[in-house]
Amino acid sequence: MLGLDARAARTTWTAAAVLLLLYLVYLIRRTLFVFVVALLFAYLLSPLVDLLARLFPAGRARKPALALAYLLLIGVLAAGGTAIVSSAVEQAGVLKTQLPAVLARVEQATSAPAPQDQSLQAQLLRKVREQVAERSNQIVSALPQVGLRFLSLAGHLVYVIIVPILGFFFLKDSREIREYFVGLVESERVRAMLEELLADAHLLLAQYMRAIFLLSIATLVSYSVFLSILGLQYAVLLGAIAGALEFVPTIGPLTAVAVILLVVGFGGGSLVAVLVFLVLYRLFQDYVLSPYLLSSGVELHPLAVLFGVFAGAEVAGIAGAFLSVPVLALLRVLYQWMRKVRRAARAPLATP
Repeated sequence: MLGLDARAARTTWTAAAVLLLLYLVYLIRRTLFVFVVALLFAYLLSPLVDLLARLFPAGRARKPALALAYLLLIGVLAAGGTAIVSSAVEQAGVLKTQLPAVLARVEQATSAPAPQDQSLQAQLLRKVREQVAERSNQIVSALPQVGLRFLSLAGHLVYVIIVPILGFFFLKDSREIREYFVGLVESERVRAMLEELLADAHLLLAQYMRAIFLLSIATLVSYSVFLSILGLQYAVLLGAIAGALEFVPTIGPLTAVAVILLVVGFGGGSLVAVLVFLVLYRLFQDYVLSPYLLSSGVELHPLAVLFGVFAGAEVAGIAGAFLSVPVLALLRVLYQWMRKVRRAARAPLATP
């Protein structure tokens, strides 16, 4: 009556609602990240809970299995984790006390005249030392700012407690949450397709978290053992850093390699032997171990993974890089599900 098109009005309101929803998601992005990390933590612990549930009678086995799984997790962290963390902290303290002497050696080496006959390893190490020496004043002047950032980060350590609590509720009420979202759909056909989508997403996240966890453990053990065999002083510390960085695709392993090479180079270790080991291990992990662990569920081209990691890091920093691979894999699953829905919608029209 007033010259307004009802279809155009609905389209405008829909676009406005989508923009408002995206804005709200942006406002609560930190809270959403905590819930996503808790969900991934729940997927990481879910195989243990399912295994322990077989020890109890059917029907109410989920809750006692969940409680037992958390007790076992706390026990493992208290036993094995304490030993690794204590060794890493001790080695970090030693590295902190020896850092002034290392910087002094770096300054002395860079100020000395360069000999004419040098090996490739010596030239490479000298270039690295020169760069560190040139930026040593900047590093020292930036220490107060680093301390303030560390205090700000320490304020977020409460999430270490919140994430397991949220993961507990995800594990306890996962079936009820799934049934609630499926129950919002009235159509039987769409409901069946939605259940298929949720099943594919469940398989993907479970497969991805299991693979990342096993890759992290393999990296921690392999690096620590090899560096200990070479007699390096910070073997456990470097292995723990490399294992933790495995949870950040592509950027994490590269950062771990750079840290290890710098520590070994300044510490006087065999840089060539460590470099050969790192290259061989990365080849084994990228072409043997990772494809075996990610044989199903996560099926992404390496270029897509690289694009997602760098794009996620540019948009949301470390959190974006951490979530890039599962988000891309979930988008692939969602795209395949939408294609199935469209084919199912056109199926009755194609029949005579």
